[in-house]
Amino acid sequence: MILAGVFGAVVGLALGLLGAGGSILAVPALVYGVGQPLHTAIPTSLAVVAVSSLGGIASRARRVHVRWRIALVFGAAGVPAAFAGSALGRLMPQRWLLLAFSVLMVAVAVRMLRGEENHDGACRTGEGGINWRRCLPKALGAGAAVGVLTGLFGVGGGFVIVPVLSALLGLGAQSAVATSLVVVLINSLAALGAHATAGPRLDYTILMIFAGVALMVSVLAGWLAPRLSATTLRRWFSYVVLAVAVGVALAAILNPAALG
Repeated sequence: MILAGVFGAVVGLALGLLGAGGSILAVPALVYGVGQPLHTAIPTSLAVVAVSSLGGIASRARRVHVRWRIALVFGAAGVPAAFAGSALGRLMPQRWLLLAFSVLMVAVAVRMLRGEENHDGACRTGEGGINWRRCLPKALGAGAAVGVLTGLFGVGGGFVIVPVLSALLGLGAQSAVATSLVVVLINSLAALGAHATAGPRLDYTILMIFAGVALMVSVLAGWLAPRLSATTLRRWFSYVVLAVAVGVALAAILNPAALG
């Protein structure tokens, strides 16, 4: 139980400080830290991601503009895709699912190490507004891709949503993060519902401890985030993700029987 709280704090800290990418640590923490089997860790992670995203939204809602219309477009595309991703995950052997997850972690870490790219936004108008209808097809495609990742791996997908919102729609950094949290919440709830209809029974004690600590820490971290160097935070977090990715891959290869 103590480990559930410790790892919940780590995930909440990452989610609150970065707004994107933090949830990628939840599944490895639950599998290798708390000791849950993978098929239980994924829906538990989704619940944690949903609760933590809600905390991140609450901590930013009054000072950062959330683009609700854009969030709903992404979410509408992600909901059916999240169901498809969860169905695909149930068909994959756990060993290969974790190996694929480690590849995803490496991709996330590399993107964070590269830093934020400067984009004017393909959908920005000359007056500084956003013509979101012009990029609707691309937004729907990106939303569906994020939904599949959410259902398949139990991650929020903010590491995909944030750069898409910045590059495609031209949202500012803080607005992109806040909007992505709404999308993450929608997709996580959809994927959690998909897993609940066919998945295993969750350990609600671990879930409440993990999610409760993650929520409290994410709210505090979201308040601290603007006062810290985003570049330094991303760099060190990416190193942690790379290290965890290597550990997950090695464990899946060398000890697949321990996955449950």
